[in-house]
Amino acid sequence: MVYLKIRKTVSPSPDKQGHTRGYVIPIGGAEERANSPSILEKFVSLCGGDSAHIVIIPTASVLEDTGDRYVEIFRNLGVKSAVSLTINDRADAGRQVHLDEIAKADGIFMTGGNQLRLSTILGGTDIAQKIRKMNAMGVHVAGTSAGAAIMPQHMIAGGSMGNTPSNDGVNLAPGLGLVNTLLIDQHFSQRDRIGRLLTAISYNPYMVGVGIDEDTSIFIDSDQRFEVVGSGTVTVIDPSDLSYTSMSKASGGDTLSLLDLKLHVLSVGCQFDMGQRKPYPPPE
Repeated sequence: MVYLKIRKTVSPSPDKQGHTRGYVIPIGGAEERANSPSILEKFVSLCGGDSAHIVIIPTASVLEDTGDRYVEIFRNLGVKSAVSLTINDRADAGRQVHLDEIAKADGIFMTGGNQLRLSTILGGTDIAQKIRKMNAMGVHVAGTSAGAAIMPQHMIAGGSMGNTPSNDGVNLAPGLGLVNTLLIDQHFSQRDRIGRLLTAISYNPYMVGVGIDEDTSIFIDSDQRFEVVGSGTVTVIDPSDLSYTSMSKASGGDTLSLLDLKLHVLSVGCQFDMGQRKPYPPPE
């Protein structure tokens, strides 16, 4: 099976006329929150620093204090205001008071937890549509762990650990669609997830696989370019030149063949152009 090279990219939430789309910021989980919190500091700075209003969506977590803890974290980082939205079911996701808060936000932050809880509660709701609309109008959207997993159009919902891609190595579900050409996995090196990311790519080699380590993030700008921020690495798997995958022939947990993949490992300061599928070292 031979796939055509694809160099074109589809924009995450299309820019609204007169606005530059806000950053999309998936974080690999376990981000530093007290000592040198470089990821959260950069997010706050983009949102306006001491004038920023941050809206937190802790839906992925079943812990009652998750939202309150992030409110305190952002206040300690000097924002003007931070509020956590209690969205525990789909009815909550349609409440006007929540939509009004998101409409006032400079930044939206989705916490970690269970990405299927997040997607089954938010998917297709007014809140999900509002997040996309606000991002298109310039509001920055960040998410950690489960909050990062849900950002793409196709979400990795679960799968096997290990280095080997296999026919049944990953579970996929619809995501928010803030990013349309990336497949994002989190806790990447720490939980040995390269096999399931390779499996996910084998379903549709149009997608670029991005595995983000803990305390690491990518800041995706409106020009479809991202920069790595944090203490770990980002693994980029580019299937643009893929010449063969055995996915269509595999069954029952068979291991997969994927030929002519490109793999890049990016540390802090490195950049990747999603349109050109080209990595860059940190600027001099």
